[in-house]
Amino acid sequence: MLVDLTAPTRLLTRQAVWNPNVPTQKTLKAACSGCNLRELCLPMEFSPKEVEKLDELVTTRCKVKRGTTLYSNGDAFAGLYVIRTGFFKTCLVMEDGRAQVTGFQMAGEMLGLDGIASNHHSCDAVALEDAEVCLMPFDRVEKLAREIPKLQRHIHRTLSREIVCEHSIMLLLGSMRAEERLAVFLLNLVERLHVRGFSKSELILRMTREEIGSYLGLKLETVSRTFSKFAHEGIVEVRQRHVRILDIDGLRHIVNGPPDVDEP
Repeated sequence: MLVDLTAPTRLLTRQAVWNPNVPTQKTLKAACSGCNLRELCLPMEFSPKEVEKLDELVTTRCKVKRGTTLYSNGDAFAGLYVIRTGFFKTCLVMEDGRAQVTGFQMAGEMLGLDGIASNHHSCDAVALEDAEVCLMPFDRVEKLAREIPKLQRHIHRTLSREIVCEHSIMLLLGSMRAEERLAVFLLNLVERLHVRGFSKSELILRMTREEIGSYLGLKLETVSRTFSKFAHEGIVEVRQRHVRILDIDGLRHIVNGPPDVDEP
């Protein structure tokens, strides 16, 4: 079982939140038809006429600097964001000021679904590296979804995946040992990156070990100790944020246990 991992911690000093209505901020017109990530964020076949309509869906592209908050808890809901490049984390901040990372998002994935219910965001979305996002105003999404049933189905599937992800995280935090949690995290991350054309065995962690611990419900020391354990057992090789998976079956074994052996 793989759990979808994605999360952040709140910045102590709030940095410029991107607002599409502020003219001083540079935005670029985007077109879905010419985007090489369309198969990731809209993974279904559309007719040429439907693709023309999709080009009206994305109003602007915006560059987001590393460490900058795309939106924060309580901000008005402007629409959905699709990540073109870069990496984000999302997080919730508790009343005592502690932050809980809830997810890590990468190119082709969507941000902002948390704002649909109340028209206000319920978490922070922070860029872990320089990034670029496409804004889709939600009124346009709703209108076009009524005209293109396939788009509506895709939105429903995306919302469903969010629910499944939350259930998986509850299982992850409630019943797994530290080794299992970190193994699931690495397997999930490398699988998502591989779909985007990256190596199936090497990755560079955009998040800190502290952020990983917040997401997995582990202390920083436990995350570091578990990485060291995996390295000692020859499962991974770790050099700062560069991780090379030497034994992917070993990681799977940690999560799933030994494979079933047929009776002779």
